[in-house]
Amino acid sequence: MASVASSTTLISSPSSRVFPVKSSLSSPSVSFLRTLSSPSASAVALRSGFARRSSLTSTSRRSFAVKAQADELPLVGNKAPDFEAEAVFDQEFIKVKLSEYIGKKYVILFFYPLDFTFVCPTEITAFSDRYSEFEKLNTEVLGVSVDSVFSHLAWVQTDRKSGGLGDLNYPLVSDVTKSIAKSFGVLIHDQGIALRGLFIIDKEGVIQHSTINNLGIGRSVDETMRTLQALQYIQENPDEVCPAGWKPGEKSMKPDPKLSKDYFAAI
Repeated sequence: MASVASSTTLISSPSSRVFPVKSSLSSPSVSFLRTLSSPSASAVALRSGFARRSSLTSTSRRSFAVKAQADELPLVGNKAPDFEAEAVFDQEFIKVKLSEYIGKKYVILFFYPLDFTFVCPTEITAFSDRYSEFEKLNTEVLGVSVDSVFSHLAWVQTDRKSGGLGDLNYPLVSDVTKSIAKSFGVLIHDQGIALRGLFIIDKEGVIQHSTINNLGIGRSVDETMRTLQALQYIQENPDEVCPAGWKPGEKSMKPDPKLSKDYFAAI
């Protein structure tokens, strides 16, 4: 199974060239140099071995040089790739355009591998059951897979006890071209399906959080909700930050060497 868990690629970088190590023996006198005019076999072997080690070191360093490509910038902190696609909502076919939420709502955008599978319905229905809580936070939820709208519709029309979804409170987007999954960096190219990527996009259309699970690991609605609440809090209080595990009502922190001591003194 291919893995795309990382947004960077190990490549050889022309701008990170490693130059061969040159060895030179400094001599205190010319007479001493004359004594080395005919090097011994052991000296030749030593220099030969050093050259081989230098070559290996140079090759190893090159292979671990990392350079981000212009089209592979980290998604977090950047504008979310826009898309327009068909979706299923309320057992009807609709159009969804991501940029239409800019200035209006936060968006929870999550990808899942395929319809009629096993972990997927547990996540999809869990988000639907908690939809009213996201709605109170002025947030829309969008689910995305590479399946067609016809597959989405059939799954929605299947009872939950039979592995279906039943009616959902948010749209399921069809990414049959796989272009949406690719633009968000979650497409498994050799399988043609998406990893379990989840992105929180703010009202300015900027991705503020992302998490990507492998195929067999379901996501937590509770943690998604907590992260969304923390994001909204720091955007409303830009002079504060949220420490680990922060929840609404708990003490936040001032990002300052002196003022942060108030937080640490209280824990």
